[in-house]
Amino acid sequence: MTEEQQAQEDADAVEQAEGGIIADHESVTDGGYESDTVSSASTSISSSVRDFSFENGRRYHKFREGRYNFPNDDSEQEREDMKHKMLTMLCQQLHFAPIGDSPHEILDIGTGTGAWAIEMGDEFPSANILGIDLSPIQPDWVPPNVRFMVDDVESPWLHPRNHFDYIHSRHTVMAIRDWEALLRRSYEHLKPGGWVELQEIYHFPMSENDTMGADHPVYEYWKHIGDGLAALGVHFEFSGHGQIADLMRRCGYINVTERVFHVPIGTWPKNRKLKSVGLYWKTILLDGVQAIALGPMMRGLRWPRERVEIFLVAVRRAYHDNSCLMYMPLVCVYGQKPHRNLVHENGGMN
Repeated sequence: MTEEQQAQEDADAVEQAEGGIIADHESVTDGGYESDTVSSASTSISSSVRDFSFENGRRYHKFREGRYNFPNDDSEQEREDMKHKMLTMLCQQLHFAPIGDSPHEILDIGTGTGAWAIEMGDEFPSANILGIDLSPIQPDWVPPNVRFMVDDVESPWLHPRNHFDYIHSRHTVMAIRDWEALLRRSYEHLKPGGWVELQEIYHFPMSENDTMGADHPVYEYWKHIGDGLAALGVHFEFSGHGQIADLMRRCGYINVTERVFHVPIGTWPKNRKLKSVGLYWKTILLDGVQAIALGPMMRGLRWPRERVEIFLVAVRRAYHDNSCLMYMPLVCVYGQKPHRNLVHENGGMN
């Protein structure tokens, strides 16, 4: 494939992801489809002074224990790095907010392995990039303008008001308990004219050909995840139905923009870029099917371990079926703090 053809296919992938994905009707299952682009490498900090807790054979964060109901061990870090690779492949950029060429202070909420923060540090060498997470799993070797902090973003912030040019959060819909408080706090700490951006998957699967019912094992799986997280105080459905954009406007942000991309599950798209994205996403979901389930189902729904494992058998099998043309929406929303602190009739901040 020539560079021109590759560029056109990349552009078609973005257009289809936002508009509607064309299916490859010869692809019924993912069996036999291989790609050397799928990587599961990640690096992490190991330090004797940083404690972790263990549950059901998986490792969890110790700081503010129980705030995040998913593991942070090596296999989970590999999934996080794969998610970053997959979204970069799909979106072909790290952010959508128009932050300009020279932002000075950037905050990454729920930075995970730090992959996004590190790449932003390379892209904006004059900016100071701060990544915050409950888990100390970031690499030691990072660009000189990138640093990481173990902290709970839902606690009071130590930074002064009007400090950040850009605040970014991705894949935190499974963790944040009070989105309104977080967005209002972000507003306070943004400089006038600064931007906030949330990039979140709406995990309740949809079907490009409208053939998937509520009794589909994958849909049932995510319904149970949502119910379990709700019992633990997490509003897992916040990323859907325009809720992020609506809340941003209520909190006083202007120029709020929402972009929604279809993330395929499996290799059913005809476009080769989207086929690779789908392979990544299906692999990520399958590799994490147990890690995602244990906390919400056992802590939230009080299921015994045996019930969880039996339920997951059908879920794993269902992920391999391409006939429903499954996808999950990726919702990217960004908004701007006004250049002047105005009183907003919609309930925004002064």
